[in-house]
Amino acid sequence: MVTNRDFVTLLLIALPWSLLIWHLSNGNHTDLYWKGTPDRRNGSRPASGDPSSPREGCAPRGRAAAGAGGGIVEAVRTEYVYSRPPPWSATLAPLYVITATFPRAVQKAELTRMANTFLHVANLHWVVIEDARNTSALVRRLLKATGLNYTHLHLETPRVLRMTGSYPRGGIQKNLGLRWLRLTMGETPPGVVYFADDDNVYSLQLFEEMRSTTMVSVWPVGFIAGRKYESPKINAQGKVCGWVTGFAPNRPFAIDMAGFAINLKLLIRKSEVVFKLRDVKSGYQETNLLSALVSLSDLEPKADNCTKVLVWHTRTERPTLVNEGQRGFSNPEVEV
Repeated sequence: MVTNRDFVTLLLIALPWSLLIWHLSNGNHTDLYWKGTPDRRNGSRPASGDPSSPREGCAPRGRAAAGAGGGIVEAVRTEYVYSRPPPWSATLAPLYVITATFPRAVQKAELTRMANTFLHVANLHWVVIEDARNTSALVRRLLKATGLNYTHLHLETPRVLRMTGSYPRGGIQKNLGLRWLRLTMGETPPGVVYFADDDNVYSLQLFEEMRSTTMVSVWPVGFIAGRKYESPKINAQGKVCGWVTGFAPNRPFAIDMAGFAINLKLLIRKSEVVFKLRDVKSGYQETNLLSALVSLSDLEPKADNCTKVLVWHTRTERPTLVNEGQRGFSNPEVEV
């Protein structure tokens, strides 16, 4: 027998659900979350000047937002505005980005992150060089799937160099990238060359900054050598006069590999200039290259006179795969 108490309990359970179902069936669910914004389900756009327009209006913050509209926080839906730049334009200087890479657990993840950035940059050609005897299927598939303009090379570091404690990792692969450019681009090609390691994060603004490089352009780099950033030091005349760094500040070019770009014509004209592979002191690989190309006064400060950080050494955390293969939970055919 159903008692009065049981009936009241059932009523209290069923009534809220009935109200919610009625609310959704009448098409009012949008208003629960999006107050003050126009209905986009029919493809309509807000009129210019409409305070609820996502391009002109702002959602209130904090307590004001909670107090408005009976305790429902207002939100603004924005239009999807991204459009991929054209693959190539005759009016923009090409950017040739050289990346040396090697097999490891996070290789695909880091190359994917780079590719997703490069897809937003017009006139970019990605030169990827694997430290391997042959190009890998993983990198081949990744590059093909991106839709980017790319060149895929490989060159394994000789064992004699690996055993050298002073060998700069990736140096021989970067030299192969320079050789490919010099053999392929002709005598006076337009363009800018940038060495982009696959463990960094890059702002899109960085690539537009370097596009106007006439000789060598420079900028700060974030999260490096135990500091928030390192940077060229700029004097009152807007010229590089030194370096803001905690490591060997007296180096002629105390700059990280991610902190400069070179005009391609300069590299073609000075075809003998490459990265030194033997007897290179730590932190001097960049100095050895740039000293053979320019003097300090030739450097071109970018990134708002070197006051903005547009590239960061983030480095993907190495995964701890201690449970890989345990209890049969593994599949070597799955590419990660």
